[in-house]
Amino acid sequence: MSLLRRPVITGLLAGLLLLLSPAPGLAQERPVTVFAAASLKTALDNALTDYKAKGGPAASVSYAASSALAKQIAAGAPADMFISADQDWMDHLAKQNLIRPESRVTLLGNQLVLVARAGAKPGTIADLPALLGADGKLAMADTAGVPAGKYGKAALTKLGLWDKVQGRIAQAENVRAALALVARGEAPAGIVYLSDARAEPGVSIVATFPAGSHAPIEYPAALLASSRGGAAKLLEFLSSPAARRHFEEQGFTVLVK
Repeated sequence: MSLLRRPVITGLLAGLLLLLSPAPGLAQERPVTVFAAASLKTALDNALTDYKAKGGPAASVSYAASSALAKQIAAGAPADMFISADQDWMDHLAKQNLIRPESRVTLLGNQLVLVARAGAKPGTIADLPALLGADGKLAMADTAGVPAGKYGKAALTKLGLWDKVQGRIAQAENVRAALALVARGEAPAGIVYLSDARAEPGVSIVATFPAGSHAPIEYPAALLASSRGGAAKLLEFLSSPAARRHFEEQGFTVLVK
């Protein structure tokens, strides 16, 4: 190779490397990965759309049962933020030092409701056996591990109804799946969160469970110990008045001050 051509090739290679190298700060703009309870989907999607419109980086969200998400995180699934539908599964990760404890905040509250197909008349929780009829199933999230199912079982037990319906439960992998069973007519009634009922036009709320019939429904949020990028800024936004309306429109109670 001639000495004249060598500087030209060197310059071309240097230019190519500049093109392929990320600009300063771009690595921090990668999508934030959020693992969130299924019941958050409608409200959180709306909040994230607003966040992006305000100049925030895009976020990638995986929605599922809090139990399933916590187990995935514990098994090494990459995520920056976890929003659970109860404190227990956040505690599960905290005990393994998988979250940043100083970032943990109780973000939202919710209510538990009894739903039936759209057009059903308002009633009381005591109407549940009549709603099920002779052979109907009660749609619920898994009562062993999914928060909505655990709250539902506790409420039915407190109200003296669990023994009457426990053999007729159609258990779903998460609360949105239970909601879908009612909306599609595969179950005449279901127990879901108020936020889920608000998001699904195919169901009507029959009654709201008394707050004292189950533990407080709380949604803690925290950054994971391995979180990077703009996760802290996103959590700050979700905790701010700017995000409040998106949650309140779907029936959540904003608990963070």
